[in-house]
Amino acid sequence: MPHRVFIGLGANLDQPSLQLETALAALARLPSTELVQSSAFYVSFPLGPQDQPDYLNAVCELRTALAPQSLLRALQAIELQQGRVKKRHWGERVIDLDILLYDDLQLQTDKLQIPHPQLHLRDFVLIPLAQIAPTLQIPGLGSLKSLIATLQQSYLKPL
Repeated sequence: MPHRVFIGLGANLDQPSLQLETALAALARLPSTELVQSSAFYVSFPLGPQDQPDYLNAVCELRTALAPQSLLRALQAIELQQGRVKKRHWGERVIDLDILLYDDLQLQTDKLQIPHPQLHLRDFVLIPLAQIAPTLQIPGLGSLKSLIATLQQSYLKPL
């Protein structure tokens, strides 16, 4: 049975719009995986160091037979193929792919936490997620609508 998975995408280097489109195409080509839908692209301020370009963010929904750890390895391979090099924590990047949700799974290992540990704090995740799955329930956190209501403010701009 395929799993319902949501992936967060972000980029702020080397034509971010093209990077997100390239990543979405790569996600659609993963084995035993279907790209169901993706959100619009949103512009957001950098979360970390402010001496970097604004980010472009999106969220997509996948149906996949891949196990969480296999999916994580596949995402990391896509990042490497697109030239991601981690220069500094929360720094600029060509592409960033995060598993946000995997069915109703709650998982915590050294390499992977599901739901994503910062999901509920990030407007650049919650708003695009609500665009494609407005009635979503986040395991351990409640409804997506209630999480959006608790955001202090949002600086997102649709592209």
